[in-house]
Amino acid sequence: MAGKNDKEKNVAVNRRASHDYFLEEKYEAGLVLTGTEIKSVRDGRISFNDSYISIRNGEAWIKAMHISPYKYGNMFNVDPDRDRKLLLHKYEIRKLYDKVRIKGYTLVPTRIYLKDGKAKLEFALAKGKDLYDKREASKLRDAKREMEKALKLR
Repeated sequence: MAGKNDKEKNVAVNRRASHDYFLEEKYEAGLVLTGTEIKSVRDGRISFNDSYISIRNGEAWIKAMHISPYKYGNMFNVDPDRDRKLLLHKYEIRKLYDKVRIKGYTLVPTRIYLKDGKAKLEFALAKGKDLYDKREASKLRDAKREMEKALKLR
């Protein structure tokens, strides 16, 4: 049965991730949040531009993600920059840990969305781009835009 809760609602998208990294494989994980944090996420008061995912002691954590304190949360608000646990299966964490140990790979969050009322994080296994890679990607994007513009004028 398809209802309106089956839809995903984007809360925040990390557009810079595809600019700075080659995104290879994408994964989905749940987030462990407190009550006031999920209310701030639903309001879209979240920033994860410089955040990354680390694996320690068999658990995945997202670091440097900022969730602004909820306006009406008073004493229930928590530290906005605290590390938050990701909900993944053990075999997924082991697989990711093995891939991250390879030089140059990292786990980068790409977007946060609400699915069935729960906050989900989409992240990617990524390899950093060099400056010349970024320039090449920019040239390809500009060339594609020019071709589409020329075809539109015809």
